[in-house]
Amino acid sequence: MKNLFSLIFLFVISFSCTNPIQEEELVWRQLFNGKDLDEWDIKIKSHDLNENFANTFRVENGLMSVRYDGYEAFNQQYGHIFYKEPFSYYLLQVEYRFIGEQAPGGEGWAWRNSGAMLHSQDPKTMLQDQDFPISIEGQFLGGNGKDERSTSNLCTPGTNVVLADTLFTPHCINSKSKTYHGDQWVQANFIVLGGEEVYHLIERDTVFSYSKPQIGGGMVNPVDSLVKLDGKILESGYIALQSESHPIDFRKVDLIDLAPFKNDREKLNELVHRALSTEPIN
Repeated sequence: MKNLFSLIFLFVISFSCTNPIQEEELVWRQLFNGKDLDEWDIKIKSHDLNENFANTFRVENGLMSVRYDGYEAFNQQYGHIFYKEPFSYYLLQVEYRFIGEQAPGGEGWAWRNSGAMLHSQDPKTMLQDQDFPISIEGQFLGGNGKDERSTSNLCTPGTNVVLADTLFTPHCINSKSKTYHGDQWVQANFIVLGGEEVYHLIERDTVFSYSKPQIGGGMVNPVDSLVKLDGKILESGYIALQSESHPIDFRKVDLIDLAPFKNDREKLNELVHRALSTEPIN
C-alpha cells in the first residue's frame, strides 16, 4: 500500500489503538445500489433539474452507465448525477471504465474524460445553463493505447486548493498515476477530510494530495454570485459523477463515513487502513 499512511496522515499509524475499530464501524455504504437511480439527482446543462435528457444516465446490467445514443450532437450539454445527501469526512471508492466512441460534437479534451466531483454545490442551486458545479474534481482519464495519460488528476471548477502551502489557481494538474488504456476497470479511492485535506488514490497508491479546498477561480459558467463565495473553505458538499461526452460505466460507488472519527485521527487512520487492506481489488 505504497505511501498510503506516511503520506496521508503525516505520521506512522499505531496499531495499538486504545479504542480499536469495531467490525460494525467498518461498513461500506453503497451509494449506487446496482438497480436504479432513485437516490440520485441529475443536472444536465440547459435542462431542468432531474430532466434526464436522452436517457443519458441509466442502469444497465447492474451498472450505472452514461450513454449518448439519444444525442444528435453533444453540444456542450455537460451532465452530472449527484447523490442525494452531502458528506464532509469520508472514504469514497469508485470503479469505472471507459467504453465505445465519443458522442458527436464532443470536444477533443473530453475524449475518455469523466470525473468524481467532491464537495460539490447542491444541484438545486445550479443555474439552468451552468456547465459544471462548483466542486473539486477527481478527474478520470483513459489512455489512447500508446501515450501516457494519468488519471485521478485534480481539476478545480470554481475552486482553488492549497499545494505545498501555496494557493493553486490553475484549473488542472496531473497526478502521478500510471496510464490505463482500453476498456479496463479502474478503482479510484478518495479520502476527503472536510476542509482540511484530500487524497486521491488509484487502487491503494496515493497519486495526489492537497489541502484547504475552497471556492474561487473560474471555469464555471454562468454562476450564481450568491453561491460562488470566493475564499469560502469547502468543509462538506455533494458527490457527483460526470457526463462529458464519452461513454463510461460505474460498477461501484461506495462510501465509508469518517465524520464520527474526525476528532480521533488515530482511529480514523486505522479505519481507512483496514478498509483499503481488506477491500479486494479485481
